Amino acid sequence: MNLPPELPIETTAAVVTSALHEEFTALRDALAAEIVGQSLLIDRLLIALLADGHLLVEGAPGLAKTTAIRALASRVDASFARIQFTPDLLPADLTGTDIWRAQEGRFEFQAGPIFHPILLADEINRAPAKVQSALLEAMGERQVTVGRNTYALPQVFLVMATQNPIEQEGTFPLPEAQLDRFLMHVRIGYPDASAETEILRLARERALQAMQPKAAPARKLSLEKIEQARRAVLELHMAPQLERYLVALVLASRDASAYDAALARRIAWGASPRGSIALERCARARAWLAGRDFVTPDDIRAVAPDVLRHRVLPSYEAAAEGWDGERLVAALLDSVPLP
Repeated sequence: MNLPPELPIETTAAVVTSALHEEFTALRDALAAEIVGQSLLIDRLLIALLADGHLLVEGAPGLAKTTAIRALASRVDASFARIQFTPDLLPADLTGTDIWRAQEGRFEFQAGPIFHPILLADEINRAPAKVQSALLEAMGERQVTVGRNTYALPQVFLVMATQNPIEQEGTFPLPEAQLDRFLMHVRIGYPDASAETEILRLARERALQAMQPKAAPARKLSLEKIEQARRAVLELHMAPQLERYLVALVLASRDASAYDAALARRIAWGASPRGSIALERCARARAWLAGRDFVTPDDIRAVAPDVLRHRVLPSYEAAAEGWDGERLVAALLDSVPLP
């Protein structure tokens, strides 16, 4: 029932020959060389960037979550900010606030870190509900309101939020309805032995490089090219039968009785239309990264667990039996026939 771990995206024979695609391939290769053992996280970051969405990443400490988003930001022509969420954080610490300028007799808006195009919300479940809602509202509306004024966020705006699954004391779990704001909920695990050995080598190299004069920064991916890539993703071909399969998969998450009566009883809530949109966008982005100008069933099935695991909720009885969103999505993929 459990899905096997997904392999890294490989460029296929049907290559989309364009300089734009080559730049994203080079970006992915550069990230893979710096972030060892987390190919899934790298692919999901790039998919979120192309699909214009946000990531919730869950994993133990020390798995290169912060390093990955920093590495991406360093190769994109956009500013980056990191916010460490704590129980005493206030919404204004995130959005910014009006500052009184006594000499000028007026208020001046001091923008907060949320106005950076790439944002890391570290340990989001440690902040109280008001701070979480301020972030999620900005993610959904792409704007921030302070007092009587509304300020637009950057056109390219990517939030990667992390949460630690180990410690639960002093945390404020995100409500299921708010989790729906995230394009994908990605779970990452520990690297294998060979990757761990490579991590040791990279750590030594970085420590030595820190003692040397800094080299000239590499050429960065412009925001205009990100916008062009997003348009190319939206223009990708998706066959009508694949669209029907995608919709059938989401509809089955709401009522699976036509496929499996027992599975239908185990699902309390299914994915909303936002889930359908997210699944289509992510499948398209994965196909484009693989160098294809069309979407395949494998693209949909590969991203479905990360897109749907936080949107498909088990019933009380199913949760008592050990079912969670991930297991339910795996069962749905087994039940809904391929086109």
